[in-house]
Amino acid sequence: MELLNAIIDVFVNLDVHFAEILATYGIWVYAILFLIIFCETGLVVTPLLPGDSLLFVVGTFVGSGHLDGLWVSSTLIIAAILGDTVNYQIGKYVGGFLVERKLLIKPKHIEKTNEFFDKYGGKTIVLARFVPIVRTYAPFVAGLGRYSYISFLIYNVLGALLWVTLLVGAGVLFGTIDFVKNNLTAVILLIVFLSIVPALIEFFRARNR
Repeated sequence: MELLNAIIDVFVNLDVHFAEILATYGIWVYAILFLIIFCETGLVVTPLLPGDSLLFVVGTFVGSGHLDGLWVSSTLIIAAILGDTVNYQIGKYVGGFLVERKLLIKPKHIEKTNEFFDKYGGKTIVLARFVPIVRTYAPFVAGLGRYSYISFLIYNVLGALLWVTLLVGAGVLFGTIDFVKNNLTAVILLIVFLSIVPALIEFFRARNR
């Protein structure tokens, strides 16, 4: 219960926590951001780390002049690309072993991601960037299914560029608006909600079927 409350607190007060981290660690915040995004995209056991909301909050700090836009965007893009690459390799070499023994992997997440691949093919790698949980499992499933690495890499790079640029850019653009600055927690919660809407829609569709 305490762990759940801690996770909720991180998401709800992400702007406050990030401000504290920035004030405490200074330039090392770039390494911390790299690690969070790398783990969120690269390790199938950490799908609940903040992704979309974190990028938006980072954008607001770029807009306010507390972070360098080029440096932070480059850091996040590289982290996202490397994260997906590592996840693909994990799926390729040990994915079958983990799935068969249900070790660290939830079958329903694999099934959900497979549905995306069936529907969108290789574009899943790009689209999954904007869907929590699926974002973490898509490269793993691609490696598990022996999807062409060259094709995967192209979609991986494209997805990382779009994901980071759009969400950090949104933070820069909207973070300067007084209403957003004064209600940043509510905006973060809205982003989290909107990011899980596709998953909720698919859940209810499956339930109806």
